[in-house]
Amino acid sequence: MIEDFKSSDPWRVFRIQSELVEGFETLHGIGPAVSVFGSARLTEESFYYQEAFKVAKALSQCGFSIITGGGPGIMEAANKGAKLGKGKSIGLNIEIPHEQRPNKYLDISLNFRYFFVRKLMFIKYSIGFVIFPGGYGTFDELFEALTLVQTNKIKSFPIVLYGSEYWRGLINWLKQAPHTIGAINLDDLNYFVLIDHPEAVCGYLRNYLTRLNVPLPEFQYE
Repeated sequence: MIEDFKSSDPWRVFRIQSELVEGFETLHGIGPAVSVFGSARLTEESFYYQEAFKVAKALSQCGFSIITGGGPGIMEAANKGAKLGKGKSIGLNIEIPHEQRPNKYLDISLNFRYFFVRKLMFIKYSIGFVIFPGGYGTFDELFEALTLVQTNKIKSFPIVLYGSEYWRGLINWLKQAPHTIGAINLDDLNYFVLIDHPEAVCGYLRNYLTRLNVPLPEFQYE
């Protein structure tokens, strides 16, 4: 029996290629952008939802575009902050069995079938990540970025963990378990920084880029 071409691996290659091309064409020229990650399950009443809104608004006013996964929760909060902060608000949505609908605060919205293509867009078009409390998907993005930095696949990539109360347990575990058996070095814990205040995030990212002699976006405060 001849396999249906549209269900074959070569057909998948074309679909992957089309997602790559669309992503490259759409996101090219968006300017310096920061990707914000966190749980899709947190509501507007959540403390971290409100903090994500404040962080994204501040970053937007500092001249950064904001990229998220385009869905609800922390993603919605960050896109909302970008929108009200007059910056570009970008959502990279993913097709999953329980459909994730794009939030209403997006200037640019892209849909992806393949997680790895979507993750490539986050890395390629961001100058850094700000990661709020979340679950498996958030951890996936965090450890993907840490792995790329550790293996020198990307260089000088700032990673902010927002909310020390949430992240402290994970950091302590990294020090105690993986480090104890020699799976990681203590220097590997320098690839990220803990921050607890919205206004500190923009300052940290701008200082980080200044040390690398990277051109900074202009402030947009009125």
